[in-house]
Amino acid sequence: MAVDYPTASAAALAAALAAGEVSALELFETAVARIEALDGPINAVVVRDFERARAAALAADAALARGERAPLLGVPMTVKEAFHIPGLPTTWGLAPFKNWTPPYEATGVSRLKAAGAVILGKTNVPPFLADWQSDNPVYGRTNNPLDLGRSPGGSSGGSAAALAAGFVPLEFGSDIGGSIRIPAHFCGVFGHKPSYGVIPLTGHAPPPFIAPGAPPEFAVVGPLARTAADLDLALSVLAGPDGEAAKAYRLALPPPRAQRIADFRVLVLDRHPLAEVDDEVIGVLHALAERLERAGARVARASERLPDLAAAHGGYMTMLGTIMSRGAESSALGGGGVIDAHAWMGGLDACVGVRRGWAGLFEDFDVVLAPPLGVAAFPHDASPDPTTRTVTINGAQTPYFAQLAWPGVATYAGLPATCVPAGRTAAGLPVGVQIIGPYLEDRTTIALAGLIETALD
Repeated sequence: MAVDYPTASAAALAAALAAGEVSALELFETAVARIEALDGPINAVVVRDFERARAAALAADAALARGERAPLLGVPMTVKEAFHIPGLPTTWGLAPFKNWTPPYEATGVSRLKAAGAVILGKTNVPPFLADWQSDNPVYGRTNNPLDLGRSPGGSSGGSAAALAAGFVPLEFGSDIGGSIRIPAHFCGVFGHKPSYGVIPLTGHAPPPFIAPGAPPEFAVVGPLARTAADLDLALSVLAGPDGEAAKAYRLALPPPRAQRIADFRVLVLDRHPLAEVDDEVIGVLHALAERLERAGARVARASERLPDLAAAHGGYMTMLGTIMSRGAESSALGGGGVIDAHAWMGGLDACVGVRRGWAGLFEDFDVVLAPPLGVAAFPHDASPDPTTRTVTINGAQTPYFAQLAWPGVATYAGLPATCVPAGRTAAGLPVGVQIIGPYLEDRTTIALAGLIETALD
């Protein structure tokens, strides 16, 4: 083919399709061949919809021949198992719903299809999307393509693994506790957690909740990709209101604050009062900050305007515990049980206050650089009670879910955060950095990720 499929971006494939250099059927067949040949030990693409995908590829070729164009016309991709697609199971990794199929399609999936994407199937998740591993009783365990003995992350672990293995150039995941950013970090790909509310969550729901309902606080859905430009491309396809709100509201995300590295004002956040971070992860973060500084960016290592991270994390965990305990007696994340309505409303008020604090900080800075998690990809841990797990940081055992503090920095305030591959450990494991930006300024974090990718290689 005219393109190297395992490494090509979605934008490059779309351009090759539009130029007639390759057909959608060829890309479909290449993708399927790679999945069938290589996915056995990885186990990323656990729900396969190849027959309908083939028909979609043929339809894309016919549309291209008629001169039609769309952002993803003919481009193969997969989506996280948690998204509803009629005719395919949505289990969220829960055994009782192994054969449950949804009656409607997720808004994001519909938008990707409308943009021409060829959906090959779905990728693996942990039970109830509540782990940084992707192992469940329905589909089994997904392994990191770079080291099969390690986790690819979670809950969008199958998503990142499919990208890293060269099965697809684009994926659609979700994030409430780092579930896009951590798999991207573990697998060496790009991931974007959008600002809260930018992309509709309709059709991203656990199987007991059949009808579309109220979106949970903090939860977002967003893209993972091989390039930052593809994150921006996918954001353009996915963002904007749906349902009744779409009658009146339109989304107009502002452009990036800067176009050159030299014009960015950067704050480095390398320590959290409630979570440890490994020296190798910190080393990659510091090396990136130094490279940005040499390229002309204004880089600071501290700011008095930084919100109280410990207080914010306490509020985040209290509310997250309630969200994750919906339908159960306690949270799978160990964040606490159900709180009453007044406490919930107080938590919402606190969120607004923290977001105001961040808005003040972003008067002085354009972005904040932080670890996505305190460790690189860790070995699989099959212990049944995740609240008792630990991770090894600088040779010491530290509480597993204490690490929620790192993704929670952006999640609690609803801020956009883009994970960019930034380096490797001594053992060759990828290390990412999350770029956190002002609320609704998603294009600023993605733009800096693109500059890191291209200008800093």
